[in-house]
Formats: sequence, C-alpha cells, structure tokens
Amino acid sequence: MNKHKYKYKRSRQRELILKTLQNTDTHPTASWVYDELKKEFSNLSMGTVYRNINILIDQNLVTKIEAGSSFDRFDANVSPHYHFICRECSSVYDIAYPILPDFDQQVDEATDHKIEEHRINFYGRCKSCLEQNTFAEDRS
Repeated sequence: MNKHKYKYKRSRQRELILKTLQNTDTHPTASWVYDELKKEFSNLSMGTVYRNINILIDQNLVTKIEAGSSFDRFDANVSPHYHFICRECSSVYDIAYPILPDFDQQVDEATDHKIEEHRINFYGRCKSCLEQNTFAEDRS
C-alpha cells in the first residue's frame, strides 16, 4: 500500500488534475494541464497545478518524465513501461515493448550498488517528424 496516499487531504482540483492526466496519452506539461482546467476553474493558478502534480507524484499516481526539453512531462500510467522522446518535436510516446525481466536484479548483482528501479527512455525522431521531413525533401 502506498504510505503517502492518505498523507494529504482530498482535493477536487487534484482529483481533476489526475483525471485529466489519466484521460490523455500525450504526456502533457503542467502548462497543458493548466490550460485544460482553467476553463473549469477560473481562479486556478500554475502554482496550484505544480503543487498538486508533485503531490500526485509523491502518492505514486503520476510519474515525471524528464524529456530533455525545457518542461517536464507527466504520465498517469505508472505501470512499468518505456518512453520514446522525439528530439525534433519533443513528443513523448509510450513504447509497447516488454520490460526487461530481472534487469534491476542483474545490474544490482553486477555492481556495488543497490538498484531500486530503472527508467529507460529512447530518443530519436518520431514517425510524424520523419514523414514531414520526407515530404519536405520530396518537394525540393
């Protein structure tokens, strides 16, 4: 059981932030979440969004993806999975590939460290960017 789950009082805004993150697979930024919820909560601030996302991370209900861009992305799919990050458009995609079994244990045994988890991100150009570049090259 998550020891942080009951550490915080219930918050309607936090529940809507979580629901918003759960209903998208785009791995949005906090700014995107803010823009989505501002329509319903006219007095919502970016600080409130960041504070509640950090609480959701602390509760293990959301993960932060450091995509190498200026803004972190967030994912409500907390099951183990890998990500692909496009270096051209900064889009983040889930990779439907099996998690390497016992990888943490293998690295733990091969080093003097205690491995608790790992995160693997793949980087390159997404299909959309590749198609746009191919189209642009064909027009030249």
